[in-house]
Amino acid sequence: MLMVGATLCAGLQMRMPLVAAQQAGDSAVAEKRGTVVDEVVWVVGDEPILKSDIEVTRLQGNLDGHNWGEDADCRIPEQIAVQKLFLAQAAIDSLEVSESEIAQGIDQRINMWISDPSVGSRERLEQIQRKSISQIRQDMHDEYKNLLLTQRMQAKLVEGIKVSPAEVRNYFRDLPADSFPMVPTTVEVEIITQQPRVAPEEVARVKDLLREYTDRVTKGETSFATLARLYSEDKGSARMGGELGYMGRGMLDPAFAAVAFNLTDPNKISKIVESEFGYHIIQLIDKRGDKVNCRHILLTPQVERASIDQATERLDSLSKDIRAGKFSFEDAATYASDDKDTRNNHGLMSNTTDNERTSRFQMKDLPTEVAREVEALQVGECSGPFQMINSRGKLVVAIVKLKNRTEAHRATITEDFQVMKDIVTARERQKTIHSWVEKKIKEIYVRMAPGYENCNFEYQGWRKDSDL
Repeated sequence: MLMVGATLCAGLQMRMPLVAAQQAGDSAVAEKRGTVVDEVVWVVGDEPILKSDIEVTRLQGNLDGHNWGEDADCRIPEQIAVQKLFLAQAAIDSLEVSESEIAQGIDQRINMWISDPSVGSRERLEQIQRKSISQIRQDMHDEYKNLLLTQRMQAKLVEGIKVSPAEVRNYFRDLPADSFPMVPTTVEVEIITQQPRVAPEEVARVKDLLREYTDRVTKGETSFATLARLYSEDKGSARMGGELGYMGRGMLDPAFAAVAFNLTDPNKISKIVESEFGYHIIQLIDKRGDKVNCRHILLTPQVERASIDQATERLDSLSKDIRAGKFSFEDAATYASDDKDTRNNHGLMSNTTDNERTSRFQMKDLPTEVAREVEALQVGECSGPFQMINSRGKLVVAIVKLKNRTEAHRATITEDFQVMKDIVTARERQKTIHSWVEKKIKEIYVRMAPGYENCNFEYQGWRKDSDL
C-alpha cells in the first residue's frame, strides 16, 4: 500500500534466505540453546554481537557473491555494529516504518526471486527454501524492517546535502580523463500493460466474504483482529491483526484513505472499499493529528486463466498493428494501457533515484521481465506480449518498445553531467555519514573480545577496551 522510496545505502541488500544460510542460522540457534556455547565478540551500547551472527552474515554474503576480502573477520562485525548505531538512532528519533511498507517490500522481493529463471514459480521457491511463502515472509520481516529503518536514518542524515555545478566541475577538473567513471549501458523503454479482467462472479464472491466478516464482528462472534489474522491477504498487517500503524493520507491508496480518515467510531466497520490492491473492510483504532491507525482485511479477487489469455491476445494483436505501422506505440499507450504511471507519458517508463526522476535505466534497474525483453530488441522495436508482476504486486500482461539505448562509455562533463553530479553528491553524503558514525562511536559504549587489536577498521574509535 506504500511506495518505498529510493535509498542511499546501496551496500545494504535484502537477501534470499537460501538453504545454506538457513542451516547456518539453525546451527546458531543450536549454539544459543546450549548444544555449543556461543560467544559474544562485540558489545555496542547494550547490544551484543555474537560469533554466530558473524558466521550467518558471512554465509549469506557468500551466497550473494559478496567478496568480503582478506579482512572479513574485521569487516563483518564492523558492518553489523554500524547498522546497530543507525537502528539505535532511528529509535531515538522515533523513525518508523509501517507493516504495510514492510509487506510490500518483502512481496516485491519474493516476486523478483520467483521471476528469476532458476526459480520460476512460487512452488519452486518453496521447494528451495523448504518452507511456505508465508514462512519465508515471516523470516524476512525483521531483517527487512531493520533495512528500511537504516535507510530512513541515513536519508535523514543527508537530506539537505546538495552540490553545485561548480563543485562538480572542480572535483573532476584535475582528474585525468581515464579516471572519469564508466557510464553503464542505459536504455529508455516504453511500456503498455493490460491487467486481466476479473469475472463479476469472483468480485461478488469476495464481497460476500467481506460482508460475512462484518456481520460476524457486529454480532460479537469474533474480533476484527482475529479475522484479519486468519483471512487478510495483506500478509504484513495480517500478522498484526490487520493493524497498519499510524499513517498519513498520502501514504495510503486514495480510495482507502478517503474512507479510513472519515471513520469516527472504533466499534463500527467501514463499507467495502475497492482500491488498486483489492477489496477491504476497515476498522478505526485511533487518530493522532494528521495520521490514522486502523485495521483492515484485504481480499484480492483471483484472475482466471481465460482472462490472462484474453489480455495476451489483445496485446499480441496490438503489437502486430504497431509493427505494421497502423499507429505508433506512443499513441497505443495513451489509449490502451492500464498502467496509469506511464499512460499519460506515452508509455515512457520513469526511474526515480535519490528523489530525481529520469527516463534512463541501467539494465539491472529494470523489472526482470522487462529487461529480458529489452535485451533482445533493437532501438525502435516492439516486443511480443509477456507476463510480469507490476509494482503493486498484480499480474499484468505487457509489451515494451526500446526507445533508446546508450552504450557504455567513459563519462564526459558535457554529455553525462548528471552522472558526474551524482558521484560528487554521493561522495559528500558518504563523508557526512562517515563523520556521523565516527562521532557516534565516541559517544557509545563499545567493547571487543581479544583478537581484534590488529584490525584495519573503516571507522576510527572502536577500540576502547579489548577485554570482554
